[in-house]
Amino acid sequence: MRFSFLFDLLDNLVFVNETPLSWRSFKTDVRQSPIHGKGLFANTDIAKSEIVMIKGGHIVCRDFLEREVTPKLGPVEIQIGDDLFIAPVTADEREGSMLYSNHSCDPNLGLRGNITFVALRDVEAGEELTHDWCMTDDDIYETECTCGSTNCRRVLTGKDWQRPELQARYRGYFATYLADKISQNDPEP
Repeated sequence: MRFSFLFDLLDNLVFVNETPLSWRSFKTDVRQSPIHGKGLFANTDIAKSEIVMIKGGHIVCRDFLEREVTPKLGPVEIQIGDDLFIAPVTADEREGSMLYSNHSCDPNLGLRGNITFVALRDVEAGEELTHDWCMTDDDIYETECTCGSTNCRRVLTGKDWQRPELQARYRGYFATYLADKISQNDPEP
C-alpha cells in the first residue's frame, strides 16, 4: 500500500515518443505558451501536492553537459547537484525527456526531491504549469524574465535561491540539494 502511488503513475503513463525518459501526468497537455515556445498545461483540475511530472534522463557532470549536450540539444537539463544534471544526451532522447514547464515568478509547481514536480496549490484546467527556476538552479547566469506575472522579478539569476524572500516563499519545494544548502545557512532549528 505504501507504493500505491507508483501503480497509479504506471497506469497513467503518457509516452511522448519511443524513448520516454520523463513522465508527465495524463492531466497535462503540451501546447503553445504565451510565456515561451511550448508549455505544459493542465487539461483537468490538479490537486495541491499531486505529482505532475518527473524529469528523466542521464546523470551528467557540468563539463559533459557544456561540452556535449547543450551545444547539440539546447537547454534540456535540470540541475540535481552542484555539478550534476539530469538530461538527455542524444537528439533521439530530447523529446522524450522534455517537461515543457516554463519559468514563472508566480509558479504553481514545486519540487519534491530533485526531479519530481508537484502542484504547489490546486490548479484549474487550462492553467499553464510553471516552476520558478530558483527551485532548481545554482548556476552563474543572468537573464531577462518575460513570465508576465504580477510578481515578476524582471531579471533572473542562477543564484536567486539565495534570496531570503524566495527561500521563505518556496520552503519545502526546493530541489533537495538546494534545500540542504539553505538549511546549512538557516539560523532556525
